[in-house]
Amino acid sequence: MKRNINTEIAFTYLTSRPKQTIVAALGVTFGISMFIFMNSLIKGTNDWSEKIMLNSTPHLRLYHDNEMSSPDMLNKYLGKKTYNLISNPQLVYSDNRITNPDAVMQQLRSWPEVTAISKQVSANVIYSSGNVQENGSVYGISVAEQDKMFDITSTMISGTVRDLQDNQQGIMIGSGLAEKLNLKKGDYITLTASNGIRKRLTVTGIFKTTIKAVDNTKSYANIAISQQLLQKDRSYITDIYINIKDHKQTKDIAAAMQARTGYTVETWQTSNQQALAGQIIRNVIANAMVITILVVAGFGIYNILNMVIYEKIKEIAILKATGFQGAHVTGIFIRQALLIGLIGVITGMLFGWLISLAVSRIYLGLGSVAYLPMAFEWPIYFQGGLFGIVTAFFAGYIPALKASKVDPVQIIRG
Repeated sequence: MKRNINTEIAFTYLTSRPKQTIVAALGVTFGISMFIFMNSLIKGTNDWSEKIMLNSTPHLRLYHDNEMSSPDMLNKYLGKKTYNLISNPQLVYSDNRITNPDAVMQQLRSWPEVTAISKQVSANVIYSSGNVQENGSVYGISVAEQDKMFDITSTMISGTVRDLQDNQQGIMIGSGLAEKLNLKKGDYITLTASNGIRKRLTVTGIFKTTIKAVDNTKSYANIAISQQLLQKDRSYITDIYINIKDHKQTKDIAAAMQARTGYTVETWQTSNQQALAGQIIRNVIANAMVITILVVAGFGIYNILNMVIYEKIKEIAILKATGFQGAHVTGIFIRQALLIGLIGVITGMLFGWLISLAVSRIYLGLGSVAYLPMAFEWPIYFQGGLFGIVTAFFAGYIPALKASKVDPVQIIRG
């Protein structure tokens, strides 16, 4: 295929000084490979962090929040014929129960976005085994529903979730709690609630999430056990957990559910604000580093093209004297910059992939992280390539503009 004369000249300039071309392309290669590596690592880390959060947090949590006393409450009893004011509003006492929870769950199941739903009752307790005691919380759950939402099965290191389902006086405890109380499957454990109610239960399983705060304090029992510890009736439910199809689109659905049910609906993003802030900070740091590297690479291209223009100033003057316009000269040097950028982008993508692959095979073995989390996603490579080409274009534009303004008469006269 016949190349344009401007492309032909740009290619000639590019190949006539191979060392300069290689140095400029290496700058872009380094920038793009670091862009791909850093973004793959950050994306992989963020995805892993999000997965850990969603393994213990539902997409949406519906509960009865405490309400502040307001004139509207008085209006319900005293009517609106008088002005009812509260001078020092206080929180209104409530046992935080969800009224008619089965009807609320039936209503929520009718939403097309809902994929899983589960009710729960939690209670603060003291675990006892022999003379040893530990504080913690027991979560009364429907085991099958919560296993569907959080994949509890994958965390079991002793027993199965089915064992709890089959034993109404059973309990599943965290691995840290089992270690502190020296318990194994089949042993007995005593739970004491804040009101003094005690329950002696059989350990049917032990789970390990690798999150110390969870493994040292949390346990699962059947809902009836939590209700008995709190001296509540069988309809007492404090939380409804909801998972939806797209866990990133929780804001609008939470607002709609809150308006429909009248209960507070909290999103998983609200529950994990600190962790999500950490993700944003990691992204900002990584992007700042990569942009700095790309800017440095751009200055490398800029300097090399400036040197080429200085060395070939007479050739440029001859080109213009033979009929080349300023736009043609600009096009030649921009083509040269883009060719350097293209070489750097291709090699940078290859090196970025190789570095990411090598790092992803580094064994950590800490908690649930066996290997460094790494994301291999095409948008990262596309963005890296685009940044490389754009950087090369702007790095070449200023020298090209300078070359286009060369006066052939002055240069040829010397």
